[in-house]
Amino acid sequence: MRVTSPAPRDVWLALVESDPLSFVHQTPLGMDALCAGFDAEDASRLYEFPDGRQLILPLYRSRGLPRCLSVERSPLIGSLVSSGPASQTELQAIFADLGNRRLLRTLVRPSALTGDVWASAAPPDLISIKRRSHVLDLQGGFEEVWKYRFNGQARRAIRKAEKAQIEVECDSTGRLVPAFYQLLQKSIVRWAEAKHQPAFLARWRANRRDPIRKFQRMSDTLGNAYRIWVAKVHGQPAAAIVVLFGDNAHYTRGAMDKDLAGPVRASFLLQKLAIEQACKEGCRYYNMGETGTSETLARFKSHFGAQAYDYSEYRFERLPFTRMEYRLRGIMKHLLDLAE
Repeated sequence: MRVTSPAPRDVWLALVESDPLSFVHQTPLGMDALCAGFDAEDASRLYEFPDGRQLILPLYRSRGLPRCLSVERSPLIGSLVSSGPASQTELQAIFADLGNRRLLRTLVRPSALTGDVWASAAPPDLISIKRRSHVLDLQGGFEEVWKYRFNGQARRAIRKAEKAQIEVECDSTGRLVPAFYQLLQKSIVRWAEAKHQPAFLARWRANRRDPIRKFQRMSDTLGNAYRIWVAKVHGQPAAAIVVLFGDNAHYTRGAMDKDLAGPVRASFLLQKLAIEQACKEGCRYYNMGETGTSETLARFKSHFGAQAYDYSEYRFERLPFTRMEYRLRGIMKHLLDLAE
């Protein structure tokens, strides 16, 4: 097996065109957006096997750090790009390559749709973190999705929203990033309250992870592939979603003002519009993103017919970061419980 890094862009583009499961973040343009958003650099790897097979693993890493302190990550949705499904033997070779590199940390999250074969190839002693995503199959077009995959509750909610006085905008220029970010800040406080966490700590963590400049830079780089829908109620932003469009669509972020959006079911309407647009553009899948263990989030996604996929994220670490991370979370939870 021969490895080239960063992956040559011409080979990468050719593989994307032949991969029916690819999402925007797995493309060279998506890599450019990730690098712009996270102030990172392309660390993608092209794997070439003796039989002529080529596979690309998109990875990015922070700029300016020595190799021994580098952390490389795959996009949060979909990893390998290839002309056909990766075999267990190919994945075993890729796992071996990643394990032999002397980086501080490498985080790889495969596509939810291919999690089973990754699990069969993973070394038994490798750190694996359980993940769950919901994915909607768009085969048959929007009429079929509406009739046979949306459930009755979703259709009723959408009809209610369509009768309400909701103003909806969709933009791919970045103009709606401030409105989305305003709603995201409100949602962060609401999520923190639901988990009995201090709002100031939740805001600090979120703003450190997702500053507004990240969304602006990614929008500037991706252009028409990066679309934001905003629903306004009584002239005020009530709900917003960010969806990435390519061969398949990825609902990547959502936020809302619950007092404004909840009564008129604005979030249901935005999802319907994005799914309908994905069908129009010939997307096969609409990935609704990471669900985790949230029953509320899983129930919302299932209203649209999205199916749950369980898979694992894999971590190569020179130091026990994951163990320390879980230990710190346990300590924080214990302190918060004592404070109540």
